[in-house]
Amino acid sequence: MIYNLINRTLDLNVLFLNQILNDAPEPWQIGYQDSAAPGFTGVVELHNTLFFYIVIICISVFWMLGTIIYSHNYKNNPIAHKYLNHGRFVHQWYWSFEYSDYVTESGDPIEFDSYMIPDSDLELGQFRLLDVDNRVVIPVDTHIRLIVTSADVIHDYAVPSLGLKIDACPGRLNQASLLTERTGVFYGQCSELCGVYHGFMPTAIEAVSVENYLSFLDSL
Repeated sequence: MIYNLINRTLDLNVLFLNQILNDAPEPWQIGYQDSAAPGFTGVVELHNTLFFYIVIICISVFWMLGTIIYSHNYKNNPIAHKYLNHGRFVHQWYWSFEYSDYVTESGDPIEFDSYMIPDSDLELGQFRLLDVDNRVVIPVDTHIRLIVTSADVIHDYAVPSLGLKIDACPGRLNQASLLTERTGVFYGQCSELCGVYHGFMPTAIEAVSVENYLSFLDSL
């Protein structure tokens, strides 16, 4: 019995020493075996260094991704006020606008056309090829839904200062959202080649306070 115990002990010692001396792989091993050459030692050190930075980068990316997803979730950004609906109907070569949420005293929708002011009719301070006879008036700090279509060919309603650029296609309604943070007059033009007078159909959006916006509607 003692002889068998000694033999088992020796067998375990040989197996243990054999694993150390031969660097044999272990069950479920993750990672490199112990290095016995300077070249492989450099590989292991490079791997460990890169792995550290990869972990830091992954944590940073997932943190930023989670923050963005949470902060931009629609449940965390409710719209305080209902959208105002404005229609843009494009023709060769002028714009038609409709305030879809309002009607006149006769029950007709509020709508008007907007043409470029000819050079001969320009007043002091007005911009050539940019000012129009009827500006679109909108309230500041109010979400506005723009519905755009065309009556003839493809146009493009673009106002650079507002980051607004939307195609107007015949037979199709396109939609864009607009929110202005300050008052002012913002000029734009058609940004899609639409015919001989393509360069002569500007548009102007005037952002005013809510009080002035309501006064403007009353004057129509």
